[in-house]
Amino acid sequence: MRFSVELPTQRVDQGDEFVSGEAVAEVARAAEAAGFSACFVTDHPFPGDSWLAAGGHHTLDPFVALAVAGAATTRLRLQTHVLVLPYRNPSLVAKSAASLDVLSGGRLILGVAAGYLESEFAALGADFDARNQACDLALEKIFDVWSGDSIPGSRGHGNTMLPVPRQRPRPPVWVGGNSKRAIRRAVELADGWVPFPNPPAVAKFSRTAVLESLDDLASRLTYAREHARKVGRVAPVEVCYAVRPRREASAGEVADEVRRLADLGVGWLTVGVRGRTRSEYCESLARFGSEVIADFEK
Repeated sequence: MRFSVELPTQRVDQGDEFVSGEAVAEVARAAEAAGFSACFVTDHPFPGDSWLAAGGHHTLDPFVALAVAGAATTRLRLQTHVLVLPYRNPSLVAKSAASLDVLSGGRLILGVAAGYLESEFAALGADFDARNQACDLALEKIFDVWSGDSIPGSRGHGNTMLPVPRQRPRPPVWVGGNSKRAIRRAVELADGWVPFPNPPAVAKFSRTAVLESLDDLASRLTYAREHARKVGRVAPVEVCYAVRPRREASAGEVADEVRRLADLGVGWLTVGVRGRTRSEYCESLARFGSEVIADFEK
């Protein structure tokens, strides 16, 4: 099992304590030292005020934040969790992603999704109703651009993008979402699937399937495997799930949950740790590393 931890760059209310170059670098170094395999950031370039008032959050630009984390570390993978593809021109995504992969020495994990915040789509001039088709087409375009070959353009002219990503044939691309459509996208177009806990009260806003229990996850994993057989996919699909331990859970209880997830076929877990200050956050990283991660390195 490998672990990816959140860089708390959404905590803009605390200013430089978490949202500064120094803060991102220090937290990333602490995560690497604690044994985490990756760090991740979320993506909300222009969120709606009503969503923010209901508990939503701001973010830094994912590629900029991860570039700072990458410059401060040597091993830590850099994960977008998740980048909303329909918000952006796919060729520009391809350029940003390839640049980050090259400059980090091949450490990018590009997590993507179709998105769900209709108000943010509207603010960015993106078509909310066409988001699933746009996501599929964007992935295909990104893969074409990453080839380094000339891509036919308008009026018979071609275009080429260099440098290509450091990782070949491409950086890992993981698709987020609990829906069967998201699972099919992951199986048919990508390298991994990123489901997440999603109780009914949240599902009506996140616009993806309810996922409350390990039984729910197991059912979705069965669907993913059946669809892989149906389309003739041989390569395994990496699965990255979010573990959210209860506040009072002991390290042993967290480890037991991790083992149950591993038995289902989950290979990565995203986690968040607690800390009112940067120092407390880094201490929590170290504690999670010694109490949980170390248990899976024996």
